Amino acid sequence: MTKRVMGKASFIDIQDKDGRVQSYVRRDDIGEDAYTAFKQYDIGDIVGVTGEVFRTQKGEISVKADSVTLLAKSLQVLPEKYHGLKDQEARYRQRYLDLIVNPEIKDVFIKRTAILKAIRNFLDGRGFLEVDTPVLQTVSAGAGGNAKPFLTHHNTLDLDMYLRIALELPLKRLIVGGLDRVYEIGRCFRNEGMSTKHNPEFTMLELYQAYTDYHGMMELTESMFRQVAIDVLGTAIVKSGGYEINLEKPFARLTMVESVRQYANVDFDQIPDLEAARKVAKEHHIKFEPHHGKGNILEAFFDEYVEKNLIQPTFIMDHPVEISTLTKRKPDNPEYTERFELFIMAREIGNAYSELNDPIDQRSRFAYQETMRAAGDDEASMTDEDFILALEYGMPPTGGLGVGVDRLFMLLTDSDSIRDVIFFPTMKPKE
Repeated sequence: MTKRVMGKASFIDIQDKDGRVQSYVRRDDIGEDAYTAFKQYDIGDIVGVTGEVFRTQKGEISVKADSVTLLAKSLQVLPEKYHGLKDQEARYRQRYLDLIVNPEIKDVFIKRTAILKAIRNFLDGRGFLEVDTPVLQTVSAGAGGNAKPFLTHHNTLDLDMYLRIALELPLKRLIVGGLDRVYEIGRCFRNEGMSTKHNPEFTMLELYQAYTDYHGMMELTESMFRQVAIDVLGTAIVKSGGYEINLEKPFARLTMVESVRQYANVDFDQIPDLEAARKVAKEHHIKFEPHHGKGNILEAFFDEYVEKNLIQPTFIMDHPVEISTLTKRKPDNPEYTERFELFIMAREIGNAYSELNDPIDQRSRFAYQETMRAAGDDEASMTDEDFILALEYGMPPTGGLGVGVDRLFMLLTDSDSIRDVIFFPTMKPKE
């Protein structure tokens, strides 16, 4: 990483995954021919050094070399040492270079691995079984019916297939099969816009637990986030984005209707039907589509007025049925469902349900999504006939949770963009 040649002796700094150390290289110790070759080495070359460890007069740990071996030659010039690699696009395109010259980036990804390990430790400790499910699927479903898939083609079967948008439906089939607690941490793919919060390829955690509901999932989510922060950072008070996020105290809880009433001063409990909802939306300049129901308009109000205010951990509960394809209805208010989303730093970071296990209701929900697709909504869910068949065999009452793990990485590493926590984020190729 650095080299200072002073006649018959030189100092170099060498770097590996654990940091840097200085080496003192003398011609008389390694031999004249070797020293002549050594003087030709360039910044960025990969070398092996053997010798005796000692402290300099300034107290710096150094290696007095008795041999220096060139292991791999660098044909490119590393960025200038005092300024590092600062160009954001170059950092994302050349992550290998970013890791070499910006040590703090390496720390982010070491924490990423530690967070995944802490999640697994927590769930394994609660008796969950980690499983793998297919990435290629014949039907694009899951994610509450709110994601556009990537399409591919299987040549041998002459069959169009989709990269999964969620892990949900295969995992719930395993609940039907009697595996009462399962989870998967895996890649999902959504053919949508890119931003500081969205990458088309991302990491999801999904878990399902039989004989519980969305209240059980709230307890699990809160406990898991708190424990993971403690395991990785040593504290549940997290500094992120200029805020101090408190994962120690109980998370706030608001229904979606309550949150819109609080932040938009619009009470959907007092809006009797779709026409009234459309009227209120127009008055507040909220955009909606002709095929949207009252629940879709409630969600639009939430997106416009509420989400940006949810800095501290907040469970937003009881979503309308129109936007909750796979969720049980609330028995006392069937227009709404037993669902919550967890928001931290104005970002949705988790989504959970009391899972719908009524195959008749499930078929009608899929049918509604199909009408949305026919009306031009390419994010609406497709009907998964095999999943309905599985439900007909009987799925116990179940709670399920999905966590956008990359957003959790952002929170716990104080990163501003999802690209900062993904080794190789999606980039448009250079011309």
